Amino acid sequence: MPSETFRLLNKAINSQILVKLKDGHEYIGNLVKFDQTMNLVLTDAMETVDDGSPLAKYGKILVRGSNILYIVTSLSEGKMKQAKR
Repeated sequence: MPSETFRLLNKAINSQILVKLKDGHEYIGNLVKFDQTMNLVLTDAMETVDDGSPLAKYGKILVRGSNILYIVTSLSEGKMKQAKR
């Protein structure tokens, strides 16, 4: 994994991020930790639909790195407000 990826994820620790999976699911939660294979641990996690509205709340989850399509480390205010509904 490139060092730029590690740097961005390190900056996002204890911040809210969005994770989009290859199967289309989206999760928003606070990044607690990650490893070299991009496995992520999120707290206060919720599954959202494309417009950002919550579908289900899970609490603490593990997202397997091989399933990740992309990660957004700087969510817009609008996206965060929609997810908190």
